Amino acid sequence: MKSKFLIIVLILGVLSSCKRFLDETPQGVISDEDLNTPENVDKMVIAAYSGLGNDYFEAPYSSMWPYGSIRGGDTYKGGDGPGDIGDFHLYETFSLNRVDNSKTDLVWYRLYVCIGRVNDALRRLNAIDQSVYPLKSERLGEMYFLRGHFYFLAKILFKYVPYIDETVPKATYDSVSNRTLSDDELWNKITGGFRDAADRLPQTRTDAGRPDKYAAKAYLAKALLYQAYKQNEDNAVTSVDAALLTEVNNLCDEVINSGNYHLNTDFAANFLTQHENSAESVFAIQYSKDDGTPKGRLDEGHKLSYPMNQEYGCCGFHVPSHDLINAFKTDEKGLPMYNSYNSNDVAASGDYTTGTFDPRLDHTVAIPGHPYKYKANFIFQRSWARAPEVYDAFASMKEVVAPDDPSFQKIPPFMSSSKNWDIIRYDDVLLFKAEALIELGRQDEALPLINQLRTRAAGSLSLLKKADGTPISHYGIDVYKPGINCTWTRDFARQALRWERRLEFATEGYRFFDLVRWGIAAEVINTYFSIEKTRSAHLAEAKFTKGRDEYLPIPLNQINYSKGLYQQNKGW
Repeated sequence: MKSKFLIIVLILGVLSSCKRFLDETPQGVISDEDLNTPENVDKMVIAAYSGLGNDYFEAPYSSMWPYGSIRGGDTYKGGDGPGDIGDFHLYETFSLNRVDNSKTDLVWYRLYVCIGRVNDALRRLNAIDQSVYPLKSERLGEMYFLRGHFYFLAKILFKYVPYIDETVPKATYDSVSNRTLSDDELWNKITGGFRDAADRLPQTRTDAGRPDKYAAKAYLAKALLYQAYKQNEDNAVTSVDAALLTEVNNLCDEVINSGNYHLNTDFAANFLTQHENSAESVFAIQYSKDDGTPKGRLDEGHKLSYPMNQEYGCCGFHVPSHDLINAFKTDEKGLPMYNSYNSNDVAASGDYTTGTFDPRLDHTVAIPGHPYKYKANFIFQRSWARAPEVYDAFASMKEVVAPDDPSFQKIPPFMSSSKNWDIIRYDDVLLFKAEALIELGRQDEALPLINQLRTRAAGSLSLLKKADGTPISHYGIDVYKPGINCTWTRDFARQALRWERRLEFATEGYRFFDLVRWGIAAEVINTYFSIEKTRSAHLAEAKFTKGRDEYLPIPLNQINYSKGLYQQNKGW
């Protein structure tokens, strides 16, 4: 009996000590309220910034290459055949894509993680007094800018998404529908955030990685340009809003007249580490290495783009298409070959000396026999391609670096770098303005803007040399000269603008979203398929369905999470 009593006492003692232990605040844990100090709020802001570069090769949202370049016909998926990251093959073919595509769910999830970080930072910023944290207003502007960026990406990917800001309690997230806001109302939320950002941000960058007032105005112009093309429920463009286009034009003028930005002399400077954060960079993701972390803050979203040679090793994705390569051909006037560019397949013949080409070809595409990444003695070989029998033997160059570049780092079995990646450049702003002017019927004012880029392209030759000093390809490019080499009507100007956007931003993830904005995605992509299928068997089942494929489906996992509250996009 005595022994039983002792056992009971011991048990009660243990339970009592456990209760005292559970009542103690564990070491290393900080309460929610304790985070609302100037020092910790600043850390939460930095945590929100980190979302910019937190993408990974399975769901990259830095350049959006799987969603914008592959689906836009600029590139093939690449890799070791259709089954290598097969979900991207589903994007490329459209007809095979599904609502349960795991990569679609992953990019949705990661964008909302980024939005959640921004909202958390905003909630804490709103709770702190300006007198205690003098940078409060500026940091609010930065967070409005970042949230606008992440929602912009979600909007152009999915069209209808739930809009959640810092005022929405986390416990009610699952009650916010993706159809609470109309298409136009959702755009208003996004553009409203950029307006708020512009009101609070300084005139010039305080740090290279932070936006300034004019970066916010540039992004506002971009979002308004998308909003101006009004779509119906079938994703067809039914009208173009002249008032919004006028605001786009005015905002671009503010950016241009700020004096903060200008074009780099050479197009190559936009893709070389020694020129990052140049005056052409309006806002860029800042990467790093040797920063005290195990692998550095590297560009994980682009690491599949490196070729399969000894200096690199992996992985041969994001392969420029024959269609894109042919698009760089120029005629005897030095202008694009709009109607006949694809009739003679130079990508198949490998003849870059008989005809003439826009120099941006060799800034963009790695071609067998041509110097790789401006290294005259570092020649790209067909053997460097991962699956040339499927995707041919080309590579995308803008996002990669040379193996001797200080930013390069191997992260076996992959490669990466700490080279920045631009979200908006000044060349983008010039073309925002040109597009708005053309759609407003003021095409004559757009002419010098487009010609600025063609003049820069024509002069970007110093790094495009072979070891013997001769040009890599036979270049021939001129500006548009109404009455001499063209008739500058509104229709012709629109065609010139759209072609210029493709050549200037080829492989950067823009192309598909431009086509959807203009309402011509089905026509362009199905024409692309009709010819490209004869060149590459991996596209045999590819077909774009108008009224459906302009947007990705709402991921099935997200619909299930919302218990059916989220509505699926039309056609899915």
